Amino acid sequence: MPNADTVTRVARYGVSGVLSALTHLTVGLAAAVLLGLPPVPASTAGFAASVAVSYLLQRAWVFRSDAAHAVTGPRFLTVTAAALGLNTTILWVGAEVLGGPYAVVQVVAILLIPGLNYLLNSRWTFT
Repeated sequence: MPNADTVTRVARYGVSGVLSALTHLTVGLAAAVLLGLPPVPASTAGFAASVAVSYLLQRAWVFRSDAAHAVTGPRFLTVTAAALGLNTTILWVGAEVLGGPYAVVQVVAILLIPGLNYLLNSRWTFT
């Protein structure tokens, strides 16, 4: 059974994920609607903003790390890039190679990747 600190940290990690996703959506929509950007650049702006929000929340609130940004920043970006690569691989294998339905394969990726990210960030990024 996990201890209370772990449960709190996992709950905070979930909240930070929701706030990161809302940032992605909000900034992307604002870039598209208010600035007139096409969908891909608008979503890219939203994604960049969500990565910044996620990093800051995880560093300060979820894992409460006092390690230098010069250490945690590149590590966080490495974990984020690895997650993007894993998501791409899961989608390619599941949907393209095996012919699974996109929505089901994406749900599998969404269920697997945050747990892996949590482990990497808690044991490497913010230590």
